[in-house]
Amino acid sequence: MAVHFSLMFLFGLLGNAISCMVCLAPLPTFYQIWKKKTSEGFQSLPYVIGLFSAMLWLFYALFAKDAMLLVTINVFTFFMQTLYIAIYLLYATKKDMITTIKLLSFFNVVGFGAICTLTLAFTHGFLRVQVLGWICMVFSLCVFVAPLGIVRKVIKTKSVEFMPISLSFFLTLSAVMWFMYGFLKKDPYVAVPNILGFTFGILQMVLYMVYRKSTPNTALPLKKEVPEAKVVIDMAKLGEQQPNQVLPLDPTAVPRELIVELLNVAAAAEQEEEQRRKEQLNQHMKQQQRQERYGFHRWDCRGIN
Repeated sequence: MAVHFSLMFLFGLLGNAISCMVCLAPLPTFYQIWKKKTSEGFQSLPYVIGLFSAMLWLFYALFAKDAMLLVTINVFTFFMQTLYIAIYLLYATKKDMITTIKLLSFFNVVGFGAICTLTLAFTHGFLRVQVLGWICMVFSLCVFVAPLGIVRKVIKTKSVEFMPISLSFFLTLSAVMWFMYGFLKKDPYVAVPNILGFTFGILQMVLYMVYRKSTPNTALPLKKEVPEAKVVIDMAKLGEQQPNQVLPLDPTAVPRELIVELLNVAAAAEQEEEQRRKEQLNQHMKQQQRQERYGFHRWDCRGIN
């Protein structure tokens, strides 16, 4: 019994430590928001969901037996998510601020308030623990499914830019720790969601190994359009008193040196255009990568996971 309790406590402690590190992952994002004084390009939904998840698990832990380790990690998550949302609102645009307030009202006020009211009014004792456990488990399963969008993105683009291997590894490790804690504690509401978390974590790492050396498919393929070559020829300089005309490029009509020069100019212009398109594409990909990557970080601040 003593060994069983020691292992349960050890896995719970490791789960706390790893989950804390995962929850601290968005700090570089919010440093950039604070530095640039704008939250434009980022979404608040994952932070609101993370806060809602922590509130649910804290409410469950209040009635569950020997759930102190659930309380510690979710208190930490609660304060971190609150801090993230506060910084986001401080530098958000008016539109993003209104959207965030609506999300907070829906999930953390109305949703959580309804759960508290109904469970306190209509359930008692062990039944209340069961109902709250099922709510937390279903919500955690839904959150664990969220990274499937990242998996689809990796398969579609053949690029692992949107799926950092370090984060996938620590999330998988966190799922293992919390599964073992729930299993040894005989708490299925903690153990079951982490089976799915472990499965998705392994899937993400396998995809990383498969596509890490693949040539990525660009989301916006470059369209190469080569228009018909035309040149403006000053006929007066060729000895004819005629106005400037736009004529098709005819190798027999102009000196060879002029043709070579014109072709070089056209090639240089085409290279500049292609470079410009590549820069636009890179900017688009970086913006998308930033949203997807930090969105992935934020979705995975799951309180106990």
